[in-house]
Amino acid sequence: MFRIIFGAMLLFSSVRFIMKGWVETQYIEPQFFFGYLGFEWIKPLQGNLMYIPFVLMAIAALFIMLGFFYRISTFVFFVCFTYIELIDKSNYLNHYYFLSLMSFLMMLVPAHRDFSIDAKLFPSIRRKETAAWHIGILKFQLAVVYIFAGLAKINADWLFEAQPLRTWLQAHHNIPYVGGILKAEITAYFFSWMGCLYDLFIVFFLLNKRTRPLAYLAVIFFHIVTWLLFPIGVFPWVMIFSTTIFFSAQFHQQLLNGLKRVFKWSENIPETIKNMPTPNPFVKYGIILYITFQILVPIRFLAYPGHLFWNEEGFRFSWRVMLMHKEGHATFYVTDKASGRTIEVNNTDYLTIRQEDQMMTQPDMILQFAKMLKKEYDGKTFSNKEQSITLHDPAVHAEVFVALNGRNSQLFIDKKHDLTALPYNLKHRDWIEPFEK
Repeated sequence: MFRIIFGAMLLFSSVRFIMKGWVETQYIEPQFFFGYLGFEWIKPLQGNLMYIPFVLMAIAALFIMLGFFYRISTFVFFVCFTYIELIDKSNYLNHYYFLSLMSFLMMLVPAHRDFSIDAKLFPSIRRKETAAWHIGILKFQLAVVYIFAGLAKINADWLFEAQPLRTWLQAHHNIPYVGGILKAEITAYFFSWMGCLYDLFIVFFLLNKRTRPLAYLAVIFFHIVTWLLFPIGVFPWVMIFSTTIFFSAQFHQQLLNGLKRVFKWSENIPETIKNMPTPNPFVKYGIILYITFQILVPIRFLAYPGHLFWNEEGFRFSWRVMLMHKEGHATFYVTDKASGRTIEVNNTDYLTIRQEDQMMTQPDMILQFAKMLKKEYDGKTFSNKEQSITLHDPAVHAEVFVALNGRNSQLFIDKKHDLTALPYNLKHRDWIEPFEK
């Protein structure tokens, strides 16, 4: 059942991305892409060829839903989806990362052994039972998302300033009937505290048979309200449907039996293959390694000094959903070291509006953009009425101001730094100006 639900979500998401024109705006139109550290070699396909991985994802998602060449289909979807996400970090969203992880897990889980085309074509794969870890690892992944999202909300801005919800809810003041309620300060505090409690404890209520029905109603209510108020795409629906994995085997079996009656599915399984195969001894170590990774990655921010939301060191891949509102303004200057002549850069000559908006508040992207500008301007000749000058090994400086969670704008990066001389790595970036509360 989870295979069918998950495949349907992937199919909808893939087709929606194409139909919205986002392949064009996010992967064909941009001139420059912000690659992830160590994965800068991953580049988009040229022009309309970029549609190929999206079409492959849609086909693979359909096949996952139907259980047709399931192992190959999950592999194709995982590779294509992860490839697309690694092209440009300005497109990073928590639910994209979540789908990438879940598609990886589904690649390992044999979710095609019943009610699938594969089971029709290859009866020897059919089983009445599955290993506990097949379902447990999916529950674990969802639990990681919820619990770490809840832990991340235990911070002063979220709980004691109701930020950024207070800022965002103000934008809905003109909604008929409820606009006045949404702009009230107490509403922002209510949503902040309830959101924190929900994320922290919903998994435990879903695991309990007695509280599960009410907990799932809370899941539906929470995510639909989120979907109505904030532009976060299909993430609420992904979570609503994925959370069904917490329901009992009997619940899913009833749904499956209904589908089997509609499609006249045969229940006959050869006597010789009823028992589960012996588990691979490496499975246990693989699960331990995966669980360890999923726990360590979200807490890696503890290795860095300073304010997490300001520096964003260890921020990505840590399930910090909707926790900050940042606005930035960045002016870049390319300077010829020999003459001292400086040229002010128009960011939109190289970046889309979305890319510029993301870049202006994220230090690693600011550094990447600066290094790109060095390559772009190195060797170029500029002329005016008085003289012409050719830039050789230019320096790139930036003056960046950022406003975090409703505060006044503060200096983020001082113009004194030649960004091209700074290393791009995982170490703490001491060239970022300290956060002033």
